[in-house]
Amino acid sequence: MGTPDFAVKSLEAIIESGFNVVGVITAPDKPAGRGRKLKESAVKTYAVSRNLKVLQPTNLKSEGFQKELKDLNPNIQVVVAFRMLPKSVWDFPEYGTFNLHASLLPQYRGAAPINWAIINGEQKTGVSTFFLNEEIDTGEMIFQEEVAIKDTENVGSLHDRLMETGSRLVVKTLEAIAGGKVKREAQPEINGLRPAPKLSKENTKIDWNAPVDEIYNLIRGLDPYPAAWCFLEDTSEEVRVKIYDVEKIKQEHHLPNGTVTVNDKTIKVAAMDGYIIINEIQLPGKRKMTSKALLNGFDFAPDAKMR
Repeated sequence: MGTPDFAVKSLEAIIESGFNVVGVITAPDKPAGRGRKLKESAVKTYAVSRNLKVLQPTNLKSEGFQKELKDLNPNIQVVVAFRMLPKSVWDFPEYGTFNLHASLLPQYRGAAPINWAIINGEQKTGVSTFFLNEEIDTGEMIFQEEVAIKDTENVGSLHDRLMETGSRLVVKTLEAIAGGKVKREAQPEINGLRPAPKLSKENTKIDWNAPVDEIYNLIRGLDPYPAAWCFLEDTSEEVRVKIYDVEKIKQEHHLPNGTVTVNDKTIKVAAMDGYIIINEIQLPGKRKMTSKALLNGFDFAPDAKMR
């Protein structure tokens, strides 16, 4: 059970390890793009290419879907980046249902664990497998594997590394269950749990009054998707821009936070305790481009400001 690219790697690993996949459950096709043509999920595309049975329920509680599912007669279900399941779905297979989550549980329960680990400046994260229960991301643990977060990497590169590590952990978990060697362990009760809520317009906006490290982590934690954003005030006009690849400089200055300066084809923005150097930016209606490419045809006003 899964939808995005992150789940495809696990499905591929399961098949290549010789397990019998009796069915794949994924999201219904959705309209996408300017033409609003129906687009299928990455998991469906891969499943169809491997001639697997695909179910795309709109309602997981419907009798029709649950009958179809039980007719497949699975003895275990694997969930990777899907949606919350009703108990009638996760509880019926002989060996239950387990989930792959892209964090070191119990930390970063929620929808966007990879993003929030970088945004919060963590030096490590990882992947966990656990059996599903009634509450989100709280079930009994099976396995975990740590992954170091590099100081300069963005969420795109971390996503891909966790996807690979996670696919191997899914196979390890299946092999342990098949061999009767699984130890169920309750998730530890710890103070200072950090959540991983869904990303929104509000929590992806850059605050130029924040410390440089905080801004830097936010931007790389949202690069390439969905991208950190802010307003650019330039020549009395205000537009919304997306910021991607950046560098940071810790340095005292006396400029108001958000002040934009341009030197030698380099865009710098003042923050609380230094500067953010913008290497990639996207203006409204334009494609993402390097700062050098932008500055070949765009001049910032002397009083330009990010806010």
